[in-house]
Amino acid sequence: MSVSARLAELGIDLPSVAAPVAAYIPAKIHGDLVWTSGQLPFVSGDLSATGKVGDGHGLVPAPDAKDYARTCALNALAAAAAAVGDVDRITGVFKVTGFVASDPAFTGQPGIINGTSEVLGEIFGDAGAHSRSAVGVAALPLDAPVEVEVAFTFA
Repeated sequence: MSVSARLAELGIDLPSVAAPVAAYIPAKIHGDLVWTSGQLPFVSGDLSATGKVGDGHGLVPAPDAKDYARTCALNALAAAAAAVGDVDRITGVFKVTGFVASDPAFTGQPGIINGTSEVLGEIFGDAGAHSRSAVGVAALPLDAPVEVEVAFTFA
């Protein structure tokens, strides 16, 4: 099944490619990989949330942050598809790196980045299996709670 057909089956509409917030391009091709720049959870040009992830008043709850990581993954797929010219040229996922702006007491970064891994698995099946890092950081651009970069394979 093509990627576009699988997206339609899942009811997923790829977003427009998020405009860079600094001096970089959304994705770059090297060999049979297309590497995305870090993708924030933008929806229709707006950041979904801001703040640190953790438990407590004023913090972004982990389930919400996991959803934002899913949004980042779809933004990454959109950037990769634009770089290679067609989402159906994307054949799988090679590597995911996820960053979670974390309250100092929060250690659940892997669960947050599962939002990215799980949606890529739904889209690509076995070809969505990937190596991964999930890192807690003090702050992210624009005070985003999560940022994800993905290396996709393509043909």
